[in-house]
Amino acid sequence: MKRFIEGEDRSQTALLPPSLDDYVAEDNPVRVVEAFVEQLDLRQLGFEGAAPAATGRPGYHPAVLLKLYVYGYLNRVHSSRRLEREAQRNVELMWLTGRLAPDFKTIANFRKDNGPAIRAVCRQFSVLCRRLDLFTQALVAIDGSKFKAVNNRDKNFTAAKLKRRLAEIDASIAGYLAALDSADRAEPEVAPLKKGHLQGKIAALKEQMRALRAIETQMQADGQAQVSLTDPDARSMKDRDGGIVGYNVQAAVEAQHHLIVAHEVVTDGIDRDQLAPMAEQAREATGIDALTVVADRGYFKSEQVRQCDAAGITPIVPKSLTSNAGAEGRFDKRDFIYIARDDEYRCPAGERAIFRFTTIENGLTIRKYWTSACPGCPLKARCTAGDYRRIARWEHEAVLEAMQVRLDRQPELMRLRRCTVEHPFGTIKHWMGWTHFLMRTLGHVRTEMSLHVLAYNLKRVMRILGIGPLLRALQA
Repeated sequence: MKRFIEGEDRSQTALLPPSLDDYVAEDNPVRVVEAFVEQLDLRQLGFEGAAPAATGRPGYHPAVLLKLYVYGYLNRVHSSRRLEREAQRNVELMWLTGRLAPDFKTIANFRKDNGPAIRAVCRQFSVLCRRLDLFTQALVAIDGSKFKAVNNRDKNFTAAKLKRRLAEIDASIAGYLAALDSADRAEPEVAPLKKGHLQGKIAALKEQMRALRAIETQMQADGQAQVSLTDPDARSMKDRDGGIVGYNVQAAVEAQHHLIVAHEVVTDGIDRDQLAPMAEQAREATGIDALTVVADRGYFKSEQVRQCDAAGITPIVPKSLTSNAGAEGRFDKRDFIYIARDDEYRCPAGERAIFRFTTIENGLTIRKYWTSACPGCPLKARCTAGDYRRIARWEHEAVLEAMQVRLDRQPELMRLRRCTVEHPFGTIKHWMGWTHFLMRTLGHVRTEMSLHVLAYNLKRVMRILGIGPLLRALQA
């Protein structure tokens, strides 16, 4: 092989073998993983085995297994079996673990048994980001995304799905019974074969029906709206592609560096109750009291907006349009102007709708307004089909109006929200291979998501600061 770069002979013995450290450059990200884990107090964080037992066979220090997982999630290696193989052949992992190679069961059990501690490590990295002054922007974007669970849609049942499936089985059984009658009229040598085949199909369908009836009974006994057989905590949720069985992952992302400052995994497929909890977590993580949070209209809920405002957090969320009046060519509530000085509304016809009474609706105190001029109003056909157009006002409506004013003055925040918070979700799903979580049940899925978030933030900070400055900050 003339005129090519030639490698070394595999049987060549080196006079002075290079050390393992020579294979890992000074700017290798694996050194950041080493420095980050080494400065953690694993016993205080709650890792099992951080204090060695006085007797018995020695075990692996949790720092070794934590380094293994952080490195794996940084490099899109999430499976315990793949991590086992990488520890045996990957030079960077040999350097990181001191050439230790735990088996896959040990690796898997570490992630399964140390969920709260691993989630605390993710929060600890947020503390590091605060120390490095990376959370200086007082604007945070909040959004949610649906992630698949280890549960096929055919293994998830709702009341409607059970009813539809039982009806389909009934129809199939009726069809096979009719085919049995037809088989009796077939040729004598063919009839037994046809009947045996059809009877087998009917028996299988009846067995399916019994299983579905048992699931229906379980749902009614437990008072559950749906049941997932593989992952009991997974839920059927709507997404942009129609629907999945999975989890709703919430994230709060700061607008300057696009770091995930807070995250949560919930089983509720709707985001309306997540605004205030995520905003509180974001404020605690960033340490910024005067925080502004922006979210899409899926997060709009009066009580959540009020809760943020009462806590000193400034929310900016577009109001949900639930009325069909505008689509039907009639005036909607935005056409009625509230006059705070007089506690009255001015209608499109120029009349004043005055306060009439207070009522409680869905736990909210609502004030009702209308004008006596409605019956003879020339615009009545465009306003209401009833005798009077009644206007409802929540007792804390001023909070919602102030939020709308902020949004009208800064409409660009909606575009900024999309650019800020949707990118991390796409990145993490890409790293996952657009597949499902590896673990089951809510607690374990939260652990797995924390590892994804930790890897994402770690890679972002290495890109923002550089590996050298980050290493010096970790070793300080």
